[in-house]
Amino acid sequence: MKRKTILVLTAACCVAAACIYVWRGARPGVEGAAKEAGKAIGTALTLKTPLGLPPVPVPKDNPITAEKVALGRELFYDKRLSSDNSVSCSTCHNPLLGFTDGAMHSTGVGGKTGKRNAIALLNAAYNSVLFWDGRAPTLEAQVGTPMEAPDEMNQPHAITVTKLRKDPIIQAQFDAAFGPGPITIGKIQKAIASFERMLISGNSAFDRYEFGGEKTALSPAAVRGLAIFRDPDKGNCTACHTIGTHYALFTDGKFHNTGEGVDDEGNLTDPGRYTETKLETDKGAFKTPSLRNVAESAPYMHDGRLKTLDDVVQFYQGGGNSNPYLDKDIKPLNFSARDRADLVEFLKSLSGEPPADAGPPQAAK
Repeated sequence: MKRKTILVLTAACCVAAACIYVWRGARPGVEGAAKEAGKAIGTALTLKTPLGLPPVPVPKDNPITAEKVALGRELFYDKRLSSDNSVSCSTCHNPLLGFTDGAMHSTGVGGKTGKRNAIALLNAAYNSVLFWDGRAPTLEAQVGTPMEAPDEMNQPHAITVTKLRKDPIIQAQFDAAFGPGPITIGKIQKAIASFERMLISGNSAFDRYEFGGEKTALSPAAVRGLAIFRDPDKGNCTACHTIGTHYALFTDGKFHNTGEGVDDEGNLTDPGRYTETKLETDKGAFKTPSLRNVAESAPYMHDGRLKTLDDVVQFYQGGGNSNPYLDKDIKPLNFSARDRADLVEFLKSLSGEPPADAGPPQAAK
């Protein structure tokens, strides 16, 4: 993603002409507990979704408003959310890198590294659960986890709240977004989740070809790659990376053991979904990531071991790594060198338009 493609926005306002939001007018404020519950204060927004994607689901207790999104954008890039003021959400989810960090494993405060690759946040609003192991049921819940994680931001929520309460400017933004009242971790989570919910990317070359009827949008190689991708007797990729009639999320939202993350002795190096469910069948299973914008989110897999898209295709061609919990749909594939190249070309066609007004708000000041 090039810097010039990312439009910037001041924290104080949203400019309608530059945004992909549809303005619907202000609603009256509410007091007390109703504010914390998420009733709309300020200017309500509806996201105009691009070609290839369905309407964005929005929870009833956290309606999207211009003020909340602007606040969430500020907080997303605010390093005060970490214990040593060195790490923000954008450290692992950089807009210049497709909202990933381009690293095998993410780096937190003090140079600590985790054991998993950062999942891209683009189109995360469509996920029914978050993280590779699905431990967060909502974007709001996902936001709070890395703040306290020792190898990420490593800061108790109470300290984060205390830091922000000392800043009269950010307090004013919270008041604008939620109504007068103290800053709370719940408000922080709802604001950041509202911003993340707007990180939508569609209208890719594939979308124009598949849903827009623009048959010249894909190259001949990408068209061949799409056919392989769909063919149950060839690539069978749509078994997990789904394509619908009117839109495509390129994920089934489920968990699968693909054989990635197995050592030389055939032992799983990460239990994956099993950590959450304790079900034997979930051992080594990880959430199917969306393939949208996949060309910008290297390296790949939950542990970042595969460096290129060609590496990924070759991994699946080999049928993954054998282990007792390998998904039934993972089998050796009969690909030629041209087949692999065509699949990679198709995957590159899934790069959509970047979301507007998603970069650091300081760039507009």
